[in-house]
Amino acid sequence: MKDLPVNSHPNLLVGIETCDDAGVYKLSDDVALVQTLDIFTPIVNDPYHFGRIAAANALSDVYAMGGTPLTAMNIVCFPVKDMPKQILKDILRGGLEKIHEAGALLVGGHSVDDQELKYGLSVTGIVHPDKILTNKGARVGDQLILTKPIGTGIVATAIKGKLASQAAVETMIEVTSTLNGQASQIMLEYEIHACTDVTGFALGGHLLEMARASHVEIAIHAEKIPIMPEAKEYALMGLIPAGSYATKHFCEHMVETGPGLETILIDLIFDPQTSGGLVVSIAPDQAHACLHELRDEGIQSAAIIGEVAGPHPTGKMQIA
Repeated sequence: MKDLPVNSHPNLLVGIETCDDAGVYKLSDDVALVQTLDIFTPIVNDPYHFGRIAAANALSDVYAMGGTPLTAMNIVCFPVKDMPKQILKDILRGGLEKIHEAGALLVGGHSVDDQELKYGLSVTGIVHPDKILTNKGARVGDQLILTKPIGTGIVATAIKGKLASQAAVETMIEVTSTLNGQASQIMLEYEIHACTDVTGFALGGHLLEMARASHVEIAIHAEKIPIMPEAKEYALMGLIPAGSYATKHFCEHMVETGPGLETILIDLIFDPQTSGGLVVSIAPDQAHACLHELRDEGIQSAAIIGEVAGPHPTGKMQIA
């Protein structure tokens, strides 16, 4: 998009400039519209769970902006002649379950007869114009909290290769179908300076987006990052998605790794995620209180994974 003439407007509070999770448009002094769209191919074999995961993934972008989802529209690509319609019904049933859990309404959608199955949502939400969370604004000294474990891309690759254990599949479904709404609500009680959710650009890529947008250097501690059970084992077997290598290659000139750091941990940090957790840059004196509340409310995987180490004109990340 960088070479295309995209219009701006005084009421466009968040556009495409910082690669944020959603766009935000001011309607009044008290209300701004949050808009996002996500669609992807199945990462699990069960159509109902695929629908739940895809919907949670799309809704997450509104939560990452500090917003509340209001409405959703289905986006479906489905091979009508090659798959039973019950599969589509199960996908939509799973998606609708998550839309309702978020307190939002399904208001329609669009479908295309396509040989490759895909499903997602266009979601509209609201947020107060003065309470928008973006990936821009991380401050030196802030602590970084991540609310879900990483490793979904690697586990999904193991599923495709029929090498994933049933326990690993069930854990991934549980993690990826969990809404980020509760985590967002808790975090909004604290002094959050920047926020994003962890999806296809991986934990490393999304943190770099935050660093670049905020003009800071971010330091993360690999051993503190929560990782899904068996994800590291599958990575050591070579079950790493192609997107991991692409993202790592794209980011490598902005990343500094410490001596002795396991290569496999770097692969995990750049593993593309689906419906991952929120990662926030929070005032240092509030980080532990926020973390304890998240865990007390059942978000047990939440962890402090690093800090904003200093200013940087173009953004940088250290992995130790």
